[in-house]
Amino acid sequence: MTLDLLHAFLAVLALGGALAAVGSSTHAARLSAELATHRGLAESRARSFALIARDMNGIGLALLGRAQHLGQEAGLAFEGDARQLLALADAAAEEGAGAAPARNLVEERFALAPVLQEAVAIAGAQLGPGTRHWRITPNLEGLSVTADRRALRGAVVQVLGRAARATMEGDFIDIRADLRPHAASIIVEDEGVGVAVEELSPALHDGAPERTRGLGFGLSLARSLLRAHGGELVIEAAPGIGARAFLSLPPERMAAMDQAMA
Repeated sequence: MTLDLLHAFLAVLALGGALAAVGSSTHAARLSAELATHRGLAESRARSFALIARDMNGIGLALLGRAQHLGQEAGLAFEGDARQLLALADAAAEEGAGAAPARNLVEERFALAPVLQEAVAIAGAQLGPGTRHWRITPNLEGLSVTADRRALRGAVVQVLGRAARATMEGDFIDIRADLRPHAASIIVEDEGVGVAVEELSPALHDGAPERTRGLGFGLSLARSLLRAHGGELVIEAAPGIGARAFLSLPPERMAAMDQAMA
């Protein structure tokens, strides 16, 4: 009789343990489902803000180009509205920057110069009648890149947009390449109004937390696209002097055309 009671007690304990395990598994599944739902909503929110910021940024750049093309008092009034709209685009981008979805890259090998020429055409079109003199140095003609073509072009377009915002009607913007053992870079230089380094450069080497404020929509997006390739965006700028943007990639991603074919 005692053995029967012991067996019954052990059976009850086993049943209780099984029920607890089932309950715990159900709770974990429910939490996992809720987390996935919240993640999906956050990513959807980030995409929505990015689209809003992109559209406002494009309209703002077009308005800025028209304003600078007009010049005089009428142009100055339009320029103030354009910069206000660009500031709103930056604010919208910052609002959704914390939940940017992972990017799926479609990588291929392609010549770099045509992609840069496409980026210049897009950035120039965004300015409307506004004019910048875009200079692509000859050393880019013989280079190829392994990357997602659309993503790299998008990053360059955003950096060119920043340069357009910082310069005036008729200013020069130079685009060149720099190949080094530790990194390969596309460099965009302008002699615009310049912005302080601490407001543009991501915190890379000082152990400080990540920052997007001051980067604005274009630079935040460009940095995200470059990081998806294992690269980085760094800006050197000084008020009244201009800026230099380094769109860096791992060195194995960029090479001379003859080396890529070998």
